Amino acid sequence: MRSVFDPTSRCLAKKYLTPSCLKALEHLKTDTGFNLEMAIASGIKNPDSHIGLYAGDSQSYTVFSRLFDPVIQDYHGISADQVHHDDLSPVDLPNPDPEGRFILSTRVRVARSLGAFNFPCHIRSDERKRLETTIVQSLSRLDNDLCGTYISMEQNDLQDISRLKKDGLIFEKGDRFQAAAGMNRDFPKSRGVFCSNDRKFRVWVNEEDHLRIISVEPSSDLSGVFNRLVRGISRLQDTMEFAENPRYGNLNSCPTNIGTAMRAGVHIRLKGLEIYPDTLNRIADDHDLQIRGTRGEKTAVNDAVFDISNRRRLGLSETDIVTRLFSGIRELITAEKSKLKN
Repeated sequence: MRSVFDPTSRCLAKKYLTPSCLKALEHLKTDTGFNLEMAIASGIKNPDSHIGLYAGDSQSYTVFSRLFDPVIQDYHGISADQVHHDDLSPVDLPNPDPEGRFILSTRVRVARSLGAFNFPCHIRSDERKRLETTIVQSLSRLDNDLCGTYISMEQNDLQDISRLKKDGLIFEKGDRFQAAAGMNRDFPKSRGVFCSNDRKFRVWVNEEDHLRIISVEPSSDLSGVFNRLVRGISRLQDTMEFAENPRYGNLNSCPTNIGTAMRAGVHIRLKGLEIYPDTLNRIADDHDLQIRGTRGEKTAVNDAVFDISNRRRLGLSETDIVTRLFSGIRELITAEKSKLKN
C-alpha cells in the first residue's frame, strides 16, 4: 500500500506515518487480520480528521505501535516513557453547588471494550451479535439500584425508538469519521441500551466502543454520580474482561479514548461568565477542563448552559480527574457569583 492522505490533511496519523514508518508497517497484520490500511481508512477519507487513526482490536496498539505511540503521545501530551495508572476508589467530595443554583446535571461515563472481541471498525456481524449476548448476560446480573432493563435498538419499533431518542436514552448512528472506519456497518443490529430502573445508570452497547458505561443525574452530587459508576464498573468486571494495556490502561477503538477512557462533566449555567470568556477559559485551563456547547462538542451554548468536563483521559487516574473537575467547578461558581453581583 501507499499513503494517500489528502495534501490538505493535518491529521496526526499523516504527521507520523513517515516513509520509513509506512515501510515498516504496511505488510503487518494483527492476529485477526487488521492492517494499516484499515487503521488509517477514516483519516484518508476525511481530510479534516484530527487523529485519522482507529484500532481494530487490542493488538493494534502493539503491532502498529510505531504509529500509535507518537499519535498517542502528541494528542495526550505524555512522554514516551509515561505509564498510566487507574484508581477507581470511591470519592467523598462536598457538593460544589449545594443550593442547586448553577449545575443542572452531572454525568460521568467511561468507554470499555472486551479484549476477546474485535473492536467496532473490524468486528463481523455474527461476532457483534455474540458480543451483545455476552454483555447483556453480564448486565442482567446487576442488582439493587443498578438493576434495570436492556432495550434492543434492533427489535424495538420506530415509535419506541423515537420516544427513547426524545428521552435521550439511545445513541444515533456514528458520524462520517466512524462510518469511514467501518463502525456503522449493519446499524442498528446488535445495538442497544441498558437503563437502570431509576435511569441513573446506563450502558450503551456496540456504539463507538463495545460499552459506554454512564452514570448521570439531574443534580450536582458529583461524588454520588462517580461512586455509582465505580460500583457499576466493578460489578461488570466480575463477569467480563476488559481490553487493557500495561502502558495505556483501558483500550478502545480511538487512541483519544484510552487510559481512563473517562469523561466527567456537568451542565452548568453561567450567565455572568458567559460575557467574560477570558475568565471562563482561564479557570478551565487552570484545572485542565474542556468547555463545550450545551449539547457537546461543536454545538452552540444555549441559555448560558455550558458542558464542562475533563480534557485529559490518559496520564491521570479516574479519582484525579474527578477531583480536578470538582476544584474547577467550585472556582467557576465562585467567579460566577462575583460576576452576578457586579
